[in-house]
Amino acid sequence: MNTDDLANALISGFRSVIAQQEYLNRINVFPVADSDTGTNLSLSLSSALVIVDNNKEKHVGPMLVSLADAMLDGARGNSGAIFAQFFQGISDSAGELTYFTTDTFRDAINLGSEYAHDALSNPREGTVLSVIQAFAKSITQLTSENPEAEFIDVISKAQAIVEKALTETPKQLNILKKAGVVDAGAKGFALLIGGMSDYLQNGVIKPMPEMALLNEVESGIEISTDNTSSQFRFCTECLVTASDIDRRKLREALAGLGDSIVLAGSKHKAKIHIHVDNPDTVFGVARQFGEISGKKADDMHRQQSAAHNSSKSFVVITDSGADISDEDIERLDIHMVPCRIQFGNQGYLDKVSISSAEFYAELKNNPHHPTTSQPSPGDFRRQFQFLASHFENVLSITLSSNASGAYEGAKLAAKRSKAPGYIHVVDSLNASIGQGQLTILAAECAAAGISIDKTLKILEREIPQTKTFALLYDLSYAVRGGRLPQWIKLIADLLRVTPIIYIKANGQLGLATCLLGRGNRIRRYAKFISSHYKDNENLQIGIGHAICSKDAEELAKQLRNNIESIDELKICELGPGLGAHGGPGTLIVSTRSAISDDGLTSGPN
Repeated sequence: MNTDDLANALISGFRSVIAQQEYLNRINVFPVADSDTGTNLSLSLSSALVIVDNNKEKHVGPMLVSLADAMLDGARGNSGAIFAQFFQGISDSAGELTYFTTDTFRDAINLGSEYAHDALSNPREGTVLSVIQAFAKSITQLTSENPEAEFIDVISKAQAIVEKALTETPKQLNILKKAGVVDAGAKGFALLIGGMSDYLQNGVIKPMPEMALLNEVESGIEISTDNTSSQFRFCTECLVTASDIDRRKLREALAGLGDSIVLAGSKHKAKIHIHVDNPDTVFGVARQFGEISGKKADDMHRQQSAAHNSSKSFVVITDSGADISDEDIERLDIHMVPCRIQFGNQGYLDKVSISSAEFYAELKNNPHHPTTSQPSPGDFRRQFQFLASHFENVLSITLSSNASGAYEGAKLAAKRSKAPGYIHVVDSLNASIGQGQLTILAAECAAAGISIDKTLKILEREIPQTKTFALLYDLSYAVRGGRLPQWIKLIADLLRVTPIIYIKANGQLGLATCLLGRGNRIRRYAKFISSHYKDNENLQIGIGHAICSKDAEELAKQLRNNIESIDELKICELGPGLGAHGGPGTLIVSTRSAISDDGLTSGPN
């Protein structure tokens, strides 16, 4: 088998898996019933597909090196990491081979099977590992029985054995038997071999599936068993790069942190997959073994809820630039893509690997002022891909496009998503509590059964009416972050001035006013905000505080005294988005008109 034939066979196999993404999601019940195996395999194999689609290598060995490296970088989820390790073994066995004979192919597949098995701390029968092993054993047997056999015959007969092994998985794992399904990862591997076999037999490469034409979105398999839920919350992954990684010690260091551990890669690059409650502990361990990148942590509990919730016509997702209470996130099943925070060489995932309290402690004590960056298009795409596999519509509400690149990143990710659901990306033209209020509004529309079209119209009406103000107690953080020159702080301190900034209608920050003197600042801040509203306006108010809860409670009291028609008032902690520049003591207030039952604003236009 020469390089072109191998590349074409792999293309056909990869596309066969991607075409069944939704089916694989639907039958995914092990190790966690979060209905994302198809999505994860699709993303993982798409990374490798780029390599084989554009292959210019003349030898199979170098091509497989590039393929294994790309798949390791792009590996997502448990199955994706196992597939990556399988191809790492094939690559290591192929070395500098010009082409595969059936003998060298047999050796490569066997090493790939060993690598895949060794990647797991607790390998289980009845999973993708069983089917990979069946494939390796069948290749060994077939080439031993007939050393002169053609590749077409070997792969074709091995495919039949793979299919038989796949049907055995429910007998090996009781959870599969209860659900009446085969293992999703094992099915993905069977599809890969089937696509390769089809190409070798008829010379036709499977077409890239048109995801919009796939079957309608179906909910995941429903089964009543506690075994489908991980005791841990976050599916956590990262890539470790170093000159010589001691993978045995790395695995030992991870062993006590969580479950579903998969360690893929080589001594130069290792992909960690693990389920934990605190992703930052994983990143801390990984950092001891080399440079880390590609950090991600997906909330499996929220994914499970989304996968099995067919009552809503659309689902809402935002980035962590939005400040929303944990209660509202849980109540309304809001999904969130974390922004990135960097203190010097130390990086965090906002609200995932660092809490608000931990962030402000670092802000006070760390000599490095933090930098914040929006999620990458890849971060958005991974979550869009999952959600659009389970809902007909996904509504993404982003941080203001005039303050961040999140909106453009989300639009790019939506364009590249290969799931059947439609993704709507809305620019909040706001941030923090304001962005959070708009996100909550959208999620309440979804929960109430309001259509996506009507919700988009409501948002279009509400975005320009949502006002956000921030009282900055200490300008030194804005100076440290380069947002203000030092001389402005010196003048403000000299004149004892406390600035109030606001988010303009175009989403940019501006100076609203300054409070002269430091006395009674909260009472005067409340009076300033109330001056913008008429007595007959029904308002929903959100208050965000940077570790100053008593000040937030006092501000809420003053606002209630000054504004007669407050429909709802909520208080939550302020995240790093604006908090990094305002620092501890910052108070943010966001207001919007309350929504009446007919979905129109009750206040004036």
